[in-house]
Amino acid sequence: MKRLTSDELRELYLSFFKTKGHAVIKSASLIPENDPTVLFTTAGMHPLVPYLLGEKHPAGTRLADVQKCVRTGDIDEVGDSSHCTFFEMLGNWSLGDYFKKEAITWSYEFLTSGQWLGIDPNTLYFSVFAGDEDAPRDLESFDTWRSLGVSEDRIFFLPKKNNWWGPAGITGPCGPDTEMFIDTGKPKCCEGCDPSCDCGKYLEVWNDVFMQYNKTPEGGYESLSQMNVDTGMGLDRTVTILQGVESVYDTDVFKPVIERIEALSGKKYADDIKPFRIIADHVRCATFMIGDERGITPSNVDQGYVLRRLIRRATRFALKLGIEQGSLSDIARAVIQKYEKAYPELKENSEKITREIAMEEERFQKTITQGLREFEKLAEKLTGNEIDGKSAFKLYDTFGFPIEFTLEIAAERSLTVDKAGFDEAFIRHQELSHAGAEQRFAGGLADTGDRTARLHTATHLLLAALRKFLGEDINQKGSNITADRLRVDFNFHRKIEQDELNQVEEYVNLAISEGLPVVMEEMSLEEAKARNAVGVFESKYGETVKVYTVEGYSREICGGPHALNTAELGRFKIVKEQSSSSGVRRIKAVLE
Repeated sequence: MKRLTSDELRELYLSFFKTKGHAVIKSASLIPENDPTVLFTTAGMHPLVPYLLGEKHPAGTRLADVQKCVRTGDIDEVGDSSHCTFFEMLGNWSLGDYFKKEAITWSYEFLTSGQWLGIDPNTLYFSVFAGDEDAPRDLESFDTWRSLGVSEDRIFFLPKKNNWWGPAGITGPCGPDTEMFIDTGKPKCCEGCDPSCDCGKYLEVWNDVFMQYNKTPEGGYESLSQMNVDTGMGLDRTVTILQGVESVYDTDVFKPVIERIEALSGKKYADDIKPFRIIADHVRCATFMIGDERGITPSNVDQGYVLRRLIRRATRFALKLGIEQGSLSDIARAVIQKYEKAYPELKENSEKITREIAMEEERFQKTITQGLREFEKLAEKLTGNEIDGKSAFKLYDTFGFPIEFTLEIAAERSLTVDKAGFDEAFIRHQELSHAGAEQRFAGGLADTGDRTARLHTATHLLLAALRKFLGEDINQKGSNITADRLRVDFNFHRKIEQDELNQVEEYVNLAISEGLPVVMEEMSLEEAKARNAVGVFESKYGETVKVYTVEGYSREICGGPHALNTAELGRFKIVKEQSSSSGVRRIKAVLE
């Protein structure tokens, strides 16, 4: 087995798939474009949804990439040996081109060939879909593994919960997968121990998904006209295996970051593992969020709220280690230095990254100060020696005062806290949040219907109007389009006056009234730039891009979908203008 650094693994993976005729595309933004179903890009497939559904990709039918991803559902688990909020996913894709035989054969070659990773085949195990009433047993994958020399006792048929991917929402592309595992050498947990166990004996390395079905709103499964391959190999996890260490935090990925925390705290990582890991993970994730090409800033809503929580949680654990206030920016510099070769946008946005982190640290210090005042008020009113759970939760929810701080200070005062009552209030709050999220995410994959297409085109016209009346330097900082309305974030330093909004609205409606064709052309990125096409997310699309033009109004690099003519849009109306975050404004609009 080759001992590779993270940089070497990225390069080797992409080189391998180049030899198999794949075009290498750049990582898309961490902030999904026009997909209301998720706050962040959580998997390699998210930026490619239109192409998985049949739209032609400018780079062809065979693609490979290293995609930046964020998942924060397990944020409270960060600190163990495996959980991270930010990660990179190595992926190769077939858009209606090759299928199971080629994907599996190449996966095996990359894992075991001495020219590539050189993993001992005898340490590898595999799982395939066992079949059920929705889809048959995946004998094609099983037979392919057998043809490669894999013995039957190392191939396991597992049910849908283990070997089926998708859909991402209620409906959409989905299908069986085959997964690859490495034997860690740990003993079996029981006689029936197999890769479905979470005992730690089998560690998943790679997952090949075969999108051959579409789940319908009625719950049925129909065959897709275009069958795709979507694979995913976690870079952090694979590097952990290749470097022979117990945790991703012990690899070269985190080494310089951990060393910087040691220098700032005067403590050793080995003596206080969990705080080191939380700080390292959260600062890395925050650095990528702010430094992203569609970079965000801390706020109280959506992506900005998640970012704020990461920075504040890192700040809290930094205080526990005795790290001086304002030091997270220094840790962020270590992250930038580690990743700037693979992700040059981090170096380009380094000043913004360190400034935003420092400002949020300072704001959190004020929150802690306010929380301490509220704690004192609460303590003075106590008739006994216990702080009830509802009051502890109010300190947390209303004033941002961490429950850990409440517990620690209470202990210093010989007070107790009704932690069970706090947990109950917290869970109730989470259930309400989840209920709202379920409504928000119920649509599954981004709606590519006619209404959304019209709103997508309206977004281009809106941005053109904003540049005309407010300044040519305006760029889109984020968007969220549903079937009912559009929402656009963009850089601007002040509230937009009503007469300015009227001008913008009238300009968009003028373009609509002229009934202009929306023309799509494929061209090189350089040609698009030469023709003054606007596109701050161009890294998503590779060297060949799609340019949508409404002549005389707008020319943008984009992935679609769009209306065919502006006359389809109806009447454009701005319903709200507000601040999104520092230096960023937000407009919500509808088509009537």
